[in-house]
Amino acid sequence: MESLLAASSSLPAAAFSPPSSLSSTSSSPHALRSAVAGAARAVRCSAAKDSILYALEHDEMFNSAEVIQWESGKSINSIAAAQGIRIRRRCRPRYPSEGSGADKAVPRNMLEQIIWDKEVEVSQRKAKKPLQKVIESSQHAPPARDFVGALTAAYRRNTAPALIAEVKKASPSRGVLREDFNPVEIAQSYEKNGAACLSILTDEKHFQGSFENLETVRNSGVKCPLLCKEFVIDIWQIYYARSKGADAILLIAAVLPDLDIKYMLRISKNLGMTALIEVHDERELDRVLKIDGVRLIGINNRSLGMVIIISCKCLQSFEALRIIVDIDVYWNFFIIETFKVDTSNTKTLLEKRGDLIRDKGILVVGESGLFTPDDVAYVQNAGVSAILVGESLVKQENPRQAIAGLYGKELLH
Repeated sequence: MESLLAASSSLPAAAFSPPSSLSSTSSSPHALRSAVAGAARAVRCSAAKDSILYALEHDEMFNSAEVIQWESGKSINSIAAAQGIRIRRRCRPRYPSEGSGADKAVPRNMLEQIIWDKEVEVSQRKAKKPLQKVIESSQHAPPARDFVGALTAAYRRNTAPALIAEVKKASPSRGVLREDFNPVEIAQSYEKNGAACLSILTDEKHFQGSFENLETVRNSGVKCPLLCKEFVIDIWQIYYARSKGADAILLIAAVLPDLDIKYMLRISKNLGMTALIEVHDERELDRVLKIDGVRLIGINNRSLGMVIIISCKCLQSFEALRIIVDIDVYWNFFIIETFKVDTSNTKTLLEKRGDLIRDKGILVVGESGLFTPDDVAYVQNAGVSAILVGESLVKQENPRQAIAGLYGKELLH
C-alpha cells in the first residue's frame, strides 16, 4: 500500500487503465480496494485529477456494488449466490478431501469439485511463480492471434458454423477418451481438415491436460488461434495462458461473479486476447449481456445438473444406477449428477435474446451435444456462428472423416 500511495503523486490516471498496472499489487479488484480504500477515501477531496487514487475512485469496478458489499462483511459466496451462482468457493490451502471438520466438504457437483481443486492448484503455482513473474513472461509472448476474426472468416468460407476443435485426452465422467494421445498430431490434423480455431484442455487433475500441451501446440507451427480451456478463477491463469501462447481464454459465468468477469475481460483485452464467456441458462446470459466489451458467448447445452448425495451405506444398486446417471465417489459418498444435454437450450436462449446479441455484435458458440450434421444445422438455424466440439471428434481415429461426418461435408481451410 505504501508504494502505491507514494506513486500516487506522480503517476497519471492513465496508469490505472491497463490491468497490468494493478496486477503487481493485487490479483483481484477485491483485494486492491481493500488495500487502498481507506487511504483513497481519506484523500478523495484533495486527490489531484491526474493521480492514481483519483483514477481508482472513479473506476467503475473499484466502486462496484460487489466490492462495497465485500467491504461491508459479505462473503464472496453470498455475493455470488445473489447473482445465481451455485458454485461455492472454499479458498482452502489443501484439497477438500484432506483434513477434517470444516476443512473437509462434499462438493455439490463435478464443476464445484473442479473449482475447489483449482483453488489449491493455482495457490501452489503462484507460490512457485509469483504473478509479477508471469506478467513479465506474458510480455515476451508473440502477439495474440485474432480468435474472433478466424471464426468469422471460417463461417463465411464454409457457410456453416466455424469449428473450434478441442484437443482433449480425458473427461471426469468419460475417463480417457484417447489412449494414443499426441496433442500436436491431433491439433495439426484438425487444422488441416478445416478447424478455424483449437481448444486446448489445460486442467491436469480432471482432464489430463496441461499448459505444456498448450505451449507445445503453439510452438509446433499450428497457425490456428488457440483457446486455453481452463477453469479460470484468478488473473494469474490468464497471464500464464498468454505466456504459453494462448490467444483466447474461457471464462465460466457459473463460476465467476460479474465483477470478476469485467476485470478479467479488461485484462484479456489488454493482452490482445479474446474471452469466450460460457453460459448455461437465461440468468447467466442476462448477466453477461449487461457487461460491456463481450465479443464471444458460448452457450453450453449441458446443464450443471441436479445433485443427489447418498451415503454408500444406503446405496445398494450402485452399478444399476450408474447406467442411468453419472456417479462419482467422494469420501464415502456418491455424487450423482444428471447432466442433461439438450441442444434446444441454444435455440430457446437465442429466441429470447438473439436480437440483443446481434445488436451488440456478439458471436455465439454452440457447445455440447453436437454429433451429426442435423445437430450442426439445428444450432446454426438458431443463430450460432461457431461450435466447440471435443469428445465426438477426438475419439475417432481419422480426423478428416470425423469432421466431415460432423458437418456432412469437408470444410475449406
